[in-house]
Amino acid sequence: MIGQYLVIGVGRFGSAVATTLYDLGAEVVAVDRDESELSEVMANVTHAAVVDATDERALAQLGLRDFDAVIVAIGDNLEAAILAT
Repeated sequence: MIGQYLVIGVGRFGSAVATTLYDLGAEVVAVDRDESELSEVMANVTHAAVVDATDERALAQLGLRDFDAVIVAIGDNLEAAILAT
């Protein structure tokens, strides 16, 4: 196993990162606020969840410290990407 990763945002870039990591043998948790975006990657990640990354409590519940890396791939909302980071 190459590690555990959290990918926040599964648009074009995030889904590519998430599925590539998963294909390489990593455990990947993908989150997005849009359930329809998640449905496209659910079969190619370890876990998927609808989460608003601007909600600090929701992110804390994911156990951020348990991941080897967190990839913030929110491309359509700079403020949301900054808040998630």
